[in-house]
Amino acid sequence: MKSEGDSYPIDALKKKKTDTWDGVRNYQARNFMKDMMVGDGVLFYHSSAKPNGIYGLAKVTKRAHPDVTQFDMKSNYFDPKATYEKPIWFCVDVSYVKKFKEPVSLALIKNDPNLKGMRVRETGSRLSVQPVSEMHFTYITKELST
Repeated sequence: MKSEGDSYPIDALKKKKTDTWDGVRNYQARNFMKDMMVGDGVLFYHSSAKPNGIYGLAKVTKRAHPDVTQFDMKSNYFDPKATYEKPIWFCVDVSYVKKFKEPVSLALIKNDPNLKGMRVRETGSRLSVQPVSEMHFTYITKELST
């Protein structure tokens, strides 16, 4: 899951302990969240950071549910087509697990042959939520994170 490092860093989740991952407005990213299960691990990725990369871990604590920001006319994420009867946008709740001592940079991810096939390595891959294989998740959390 990707967040702008200057708007919602992993330290913000650490402070809150648990939060709703709302405001996602891409259908494919939404669908990936709808597939998430309670207990699934989350690689917390910062974009617009130095360096861009994975800064820590979170876990899913609540399955996909309607994102209330779609109904709030004052929200940047308001969607006039969404209704309570037929919500369009969904989100999950996540809780903080840990922050890495050093981020796993995008450059390292792109150059490590053990991470071949990760979506974030693909040119133009800009989704805020992407699935990660268990093999890649384990490799990052056991071999690359500190």
